[in-house]
Amino acid sequence: MITRIWHGKTKTTDAVIYREFVIATGIKDYIATKGNKGAQIWQWTEGDITHIWTVSWWDHVESIKAFAGGDIEKAKYYDEDKKYLLGFEPRVQHYETFDFSPLTLC
Repeated sequence: MITRIWHGKTKTTDAVIYREFVIATGIKDYIATKGNKGAQIWQWTEGDITHIWTVSWWDHVESIKAFAGGDIEKAKYYDEDKKYLLGFEPRVQHYETFDFSPLTLC
């Protein structure tokens, strides 16, 4: 399994609306892609800035390519991201993932 992590920063005053936008776009697209095993949003507020991470799990690289395109390391953005993000990180991170949760050990 592969874990894909994207990070963005928004104004804390925009955090709720931006999180809803991320759910309606990126998270929706993740879970609609064959080979996606789920996704989460992690959020942390640091004063006037809120950090948002999307964390998603994938069966294999080909599944990620179906979502992200040929260069899976390149961050995927939506037009409306321009309204909320304080910058655009060009890359995402991928990690080989070994799951030891109780459900996988049964």
